[in-house]
Amino acid sequence: MSSKLLIIIATGEKEKAQTGMMYARNAIKNRWLDDIKIIFFGPSERIVTKDKDLSRQVQEIAQLSECVACKYIADNEGLSDHLANLGLKIEYVGSIISNLIKNEYVPMVW
Repeated sequence: MSSKLLIIIATGEKEKAQTGMMYARNAIKNRWLDDIKIIFFGPSERIVTKDKDLSRQVQEIAQLSECVACKYIADNEGLSDHLANLGLKIEYVGSIISNLIKNEYVPMVW
């Protein structure tokens, strides 16, 4: 069984986003798995730029591990600079997600 995880935080709901980020933070800190990748995608990109509590949590996770936000959405919604200031890399994520799944990362979507 793979111990590589791809966490995709896509929800626009604060409680779900917090839950996903809490799991990500704890899994990284406690080394529950061998490798964890984190991608912010869709509505989550919007909510983490508007909610100060979520913004703080994103910054904390980005200090622990590289996190990526979807460039297409970020650019189209004018969020790229704000997301980058939170510590996220801004990249097109379609091929990243596909390649990680091909390389046996288990996707967990929040």
